Amino acid sequence: MGSRLSEMNLPRFPLLSDKEMQELLKKTKEGDGEARERLINCNLKLVFNLVQRFENRGHDLEDLFQIGTIGLMKSIDKFDLNYQVKFSTYAVPMILGEIRRFLRDDSSIKISRSLKETAFKAYRMKEELIKELGREPTLIELSEKLDIPKEDIITALDAVQSTTSIHDTLYQDEGDPILVVDQLSDSKVSEDAWFDKIIVKEVLKHLPQKHKQIILLRFFHDKTQMEVADIVGLSQVQVSRIERQALKNIKNILKEPS
Repeated sequence: MGSRLSEMNLPRFPLLSDKEMQELLKKTKEGDGEARERLINCNLKLVFNLVQRFENRGHDLEDLFQIGTIGLMKSIDKFDLNYQVKFSTYAVPMILGEIRRFLRDDSSIKISRSLKETAFKAYRMKEELIKELGREPTLIELSEKLDIPKEDIITALDAVQSTTSIHDTLYQDEGDPILVVDQLSDSKVSEDAWFDKIIVKEVLKHLPQKHKQIILLRFFHDKTQMEVADIVGLSQVQVSRIERQALKNIKNILKEPS
């Protein structure tokens, strides 16, 4: 299987410099389909190198390459320039995570090769249509372009969709992971939680102003870390660090005898 992967005809695109990567990511966020396609193509070698770690595991490496490419696409979609880390630092765990979840799920739920191929074709066609139309294509448009019934596309995409835990790591920078749960806001507040917030609000008086501001935005206004970062003018990594330190301080204050 390793030789088959080595013989794959990957497009020969040059490696991007950090500056080129940043420019393409910025254009992609602005809806530039060509920039997005170039990002994908120029990072296929990264996927190729990561997939080789999974040789001799009883799975077709070409299938894993397709799954890894999906992880790359998701990395491009979810990456934010405010993360202040290299794209590869963010993309590598995302790609590996996609492959590992596939291997984990596939061990108990066998997905046919035809379903995997249909799902991959759908993802690739979606990329092409985004570039052509300047928007997300509809299911009907995907179906017509692929000449595949929309029911089959739905079945294939559902089959390869992995379950994500709210405690999965989105990326990690110098030991400070940012989790899925850090991106979520809570729209419901229970009566007990409301009471707890009153206690915490009293404790906040003992915190530095920046720590207090971030805790208030995160837990009283239900803002995500990214939203807080935009408000206070810091990176999400900095917000994450301050939040952790503030929570640690709150915990210590609450332990103190009254």
